[in-house]
Amino acid sequence: MSGLHRSSSSSKNVGNCLPSKELLDDLCSRFVLNVPEEDQQSFERILFLVEYAYRYYEDNAVENDPTLKSLSLKEFTSLLFNSCDVLRPYVSNVDDIFKDFTSYKCRVPVTGAIILDETYERCLLVKGWKGSSWSFPRGEKSKDEEDYACAIREVLEETGFDVSKLLKKEEYIEFTFRQQRVRLYVVAGVADDTSFAPLTKKGISEIAWHPLDHLQPASNEVITHGVAGLKLYMVAPFLASLKSWISKHPAPRPRRRDKPLRALCVWNAKTSSGGGNGTATERYNKKPEVNRPRDTEPGNSFRSFKLNMSAIFESA
Repeated sequence: MSGLHRSSSSSKNVGNCLPSKELLDDLCSRFVLNVPEEDQQSFERILFLVEYAYRYYEDNAVENDPTLKSLSLKEFTSLLFNSCDVLRPYVSNVDDIFKDFTSYKCRVPVTGAIILDETYERCLLVKGWKGSSWSFPRGEKSKDEEDYACAIREVLEETGFDVSKLLKKEEYIEFTFRQQRVRLYVVAGVADDTSFAPLTKKGISEIAWHPLDHLQPASNEVITHGVAGLKLYMVAPFLASLKSWISKHPAPRPRRRDKPLRALCVWNAKTSSGGGNGTATERYNKKPEVNRPRDTEPGNSFRSFKLNMSAIFESA
């Protein structure tokens, strides 16, 4: 991080300033310390809280102060551990803690939805804020959250569309990638002129209807790209099962035969002013599932952990 400066109002430091200690302490207090004690009992829980603070920093602080530098989660985590009195004793282990958290997070169950149009010829895909990969709208389960409830919440956050009245709990396609279970509910019959816009900032960059014929199921030769050259790592594995589901369920409207289908962009961050309307509580105070399987123990940095709050109590 050499060459970076603490936040200032100088126009010369646009996008190049680190957050001030005051800002970091405020974020630590709001998202890490001011939570129920049960959420401070393990580093995986602490790092989830740090991630909420990071999202808030990127979505609000950076958005409102152009001098602030946009950080990676790892950079932000290091800064927060160095700034917060309660976390500072663990700075020497922060790299191992972050590595274990990343490994653990890859095992948290994910749910979402495969949204089909009224002819079952197109599906709705979202593209992440960073990178160029497309996926079905989906996200990680919160603690004690039902699969279908997570799918409804995540689809709403990523597309602004409420699927609660269309989602059927028994209609889903599920795969396990390494140690992470991904369940996608089939939500069929959505009009292609439906308005979509994500509720969160800097999470989704584009939402589009994509013809299924332009996508390609996973195979030994093709795993990440469709016919149109799209990056489809989290889409391709579901396509064969999805087409099997479609063959058994008649579409509410006949297929179009008069003109070739094309991808249809319905929202783009560069050209749209919408998005990011969720409240801070709705968008950042989720509690991801932390029920760890017995055969997937995390690294040493998680063991025998107890957050020492004495520094905060002494300074109060």
